[in-house]
Amino acid sequence: MARKRALVVDDSKSARVILSRMLEKYDIEVDMAEAAEQAIEYLKNNRPDAIFMDHLMPGMDGLQAVQSIKSNPQTAMIPIMMYTSQEGELYVGQARALGALGVLPKQVRPVDVSKVLYELHLLPERRDMAEPVLAPVELVGGAAVDRAAADRAPADRAPVAAATAAAAMPGVDWGRRVETAVKDQAVDVRRFIVASLDSFASRIVSDVRDSLPTVPPLEVPPPAPRAAQPTWHPAVGIAAACLVAVAFAVVWLLAREELAKSRAEIAALTSSNTELQRARTDLSATVKDLTAALASASTVATASTGVAAGTSGATTRVEPVPYGEIPFDRGRLDVLRELLSRLEAQGFRGVVKITSLAGTFCLSGNATDGFAPAAANLLTSKCDVVGNPFEESLSGQQRQSLAFANLIAGVRQRTAGAITVAMENAGSGRPSTAYPLRTESLTAGEWNRAAAANNRVEFAAESAAVPVTPGTAVSGQ
Repeated sequence: MARKRALVVDDSKSARVILSRMLEKYDIEVDMAEAAEQAIEYLKNNRPDAIFMDHLMPGMDGLQAVQSIKSNPQTAMIPIMMYTSQEGELYVGQARALGALGVLPKQVRPVDVSKVLYELHLLPERRDMAEPVLAPVELVGGAAVDRAAADRAPADRAPVAAATAAAAMPGVDWGRRVETAVKDQAVDVRRFIVASLDSFASRIVSDVRDSLPTVPPLEVPPPAPRAAQPTWHPAVGIAAACLVAVAFAVVWLLAREELAKSRAEIAALTSSNTELQRARTDLSATVKDLTAALASASTVATASTGVAAGTSGATTRVEPVPYGEIPFDRGRLDVLRELLSRLEAQGFRGVVKITSLAGTFCLSGNATDGFAPAAANLLTSKCDVVGNPFEESLSGQQRQSLAFANLIAGVRQRTAGAITVAMENAGSGRPSTAYPLRTESLTAGEWNRAAAANNRVEFAAESAAVPVTPGTAVSGQ
């Protein structure tokens, strides 16, 4: 039987190597490509049995590559499995809609790889490889007869064999046969688990060996020639033993005094630390209570002002968004849920406008491994990028989580359209905090403080008389 072949497409070399090792454990040949364009060029002359496609790559991303492959009649029948860190029902649905069979996580386990290979028909089914445990039988005169034994008997002795089998086997021991089948299946499962653990252990040992520094072997000097041992008098040995005992006693007394001092210092430090921890806990509780009270008062004032303003009232609440998070998720989800609940309870009718605005960060990294905010003491002239590539890479659907979309749809349904939610992306053109003047001594920490304040989401409640801005997408319509 010809070996199966798979194509792994990922811009990360380590991810390609890890998945290739797992696939090669199952006797599958692996070809690799570091970009979607390279994979499409490869498919012009090759037909792998399956493709494992990463999502975020420079140039054409994974979903665009899947759409291109499935639109080509020559490659449309090749099964594709997304191999990416992206997750969530929204992303899985989008990948399957474009033609992918499913999503395999980057933190993949050997058992997940085995399951996917069975689904892609790259491994034979176990029931096709094993012989049947139970042989067909038929009833002769009320007794079970082994059909296979009867078929093997000569033609002239078939009646005798059948009668003998019927007499000797008044009842087949079905419990023993089922037990045998279960034991055989348990052996297969055990072999599969051992193979998976062996693959995982081999990968861990290889990674640990690669990370350990190379230590040169120690050179053992040749033994020195033994000198003639002098003959000591017993009195000298006794005197030396006494001196050693006195030295040990002095050292023990000094160590005991030092130990007592250390214990006293540790006790004092422990007591001080306990007091500091208690004071810190009290201070944290006080700050938390004050923050909650201020947030509650701000929310109540926002909702009350929006309702009492009639046809022209509008209030705004601002929530920061850390770099690398999608705007409409996490803490912003809780803020929207609380705001909608208060407006619904007060009988508000109108539009809740949600606007995402991007900050411009001083970043370190590259397009292959990703970007992150630079160290605070790094000069801005040393930044790899000044911008927000994560915000720019998000499409309209990727800006909100599934829970965010469900919350918006639910409030519109509950209020019969009295409250609607409109979402807008305003980009980085409306900073709320001015960026510092770029000088040679300006650090990334000073610049990113302003960028973090500008990377935000604004919530505004407008009554029904305030028209929705043209071009704004209203959720739930």
